[in-house]
Amino acid sequence: MTPFEHGGDVTAFAKACSCSIAEVIDLSSNINFVKPSIEVDFNALDIAPYPNYDALYEAIASHYDVEVDELELFNGGSSAIFSLFRYFKGRHVGLPLQCVIFSPAYLEYKKAAKLFGYELHIIDRFNHFDEEVKENSLIIFVNPSTPDGMYYDIEFLLQKWQEKNCTVLIDESFIEFTSHTSITKVLENYPNLYILKSMTKFFGAAGIRVGTLISQAKNIKALRTKEPLWKLSAFDATYIQEVLKDKTFKEHSDIANEESKSYLLKILNNSRYIKTIYPSEANYILVELKVITAKELQEKLLPHKVMVRSCENFDGLGAYHIRIAVKSIDDLEKFKEAFMEAFCA
Repeated sequence: MTPFEHGGDVTAFAKACSCSIAEVIDLSSNINFVKPSIEVDFNALDIAPYPNYDALYEAIASHYDVEVDELELFNGGSSAIFSLFRYFKGRHVGLPLQCVIFSPAYLEYKKAAKLFGYELHIIDRFNHFDEEVKENSLIIFVNPSTPDGMYYDIEFLLQKWQEKNCTVLIDESFIEFTSHTSITKVLENYPNLYILKSMTKFFGAAGIRVGTLISQAKNIKALRTKEPLWKLSAFDATYIQEVLKDKTFKEHSDIANEESKSYLLKILNNSRYIKTIYPSEANYILVELKVITAKELQEKLLPHKVMVRSCENFDGLGAYHIRIAVKSIDDLEKFKEAFMEAFCA
C-alpha cells in the first residue's frame, strides 16, 4: 500500500477479480449511496462559450448560508487543498512554516505539506486532542474526522489558536451527514479561519469535481488573485446547481443512511472477529480487526467482489484497521455474507 493511497479504485478492483465495475460492492469509498433527483438534459447543454459561474456561486452561497464573496470554488476538495497550501507557502517565502495535522486525517493534507516544504507536525487526536501548537502554525482539522467519523466540538480550540496567530483550515466534507451545524456560524470572529466543503461526497458524485473554500471576504479576495479564471466545467456547474434544487434530498439521505448504518453496526457488533468499533457520526465506520489483517481480509473478500478500505497508511492506525462505508442494505447484506465466510474459511 502506498503512503497516500485512497479507497474507491473500482476499475483496478474489477480488473483484479475479473468482473465488471457494476458487479463491484464498493464499501471502500465514502460517497453517499443516495442520489439526488435532477431534471436536466446534459446533451442539450451549450458548452461552446466559456462558463459563467455567477448562478453557481449564488446557489452555493445560499446553501451554506454565507456571502458570495466569502467563498471560492475549486475543481474538487483536493484541488482546494493544494491551492491553499501553495498560497500560504507563497506568503512565507524563505521562512519556515509549520503545518499541524490532527491525525489520522485525509491523506492529501500530509501529501501537500510535504510537497510544498512545510515543517510537518502530527498530533494524535485520539490521545492528545488539546496538545499545544506553535505560534503562526497552519492547523488542519477534519471534522467529522476521517477515517473514523468522530465529530469534535472545537470552538474552544479556535480561540486558543487565534491567540497564537495560527491559520486554521477546518475540513467539513462530511458534516452534512451529521446533525451538527457548520463552524461557518462563527466565521466573522476568526479572521484566519478557512472551511473546506466537498460537495460531491454528500451528493454522491465524486466524478463531479466541485470543492468549496469559505473564509472572510478579504481572504477570499486575496486568494482569488492567485487562481485561474475557469476551474470548473459547464457540466460540473450545471450538475451542482441542479442537485441544490432538490430540497427533499437531505431528508431522504438521512433516513436511508441511518437505516443502513444501523444495519452495518448490527453486523459488526455481532461479530467476534472485531476488536474495536470506533464511534462515528459520518457515513463510514472504522474498525480494528482480530485474527486477520486488513490486507488479508481484502484478499478473502476479493472473490465476493467486495471492497473495503485498509487504513494502515493513516497515522496512528495499523495493519488491522479497516474502514467500511455505509451503503445500501442490499450491498451490506452481501458484505455480511462475504465477511462471515472470510473468517470461517
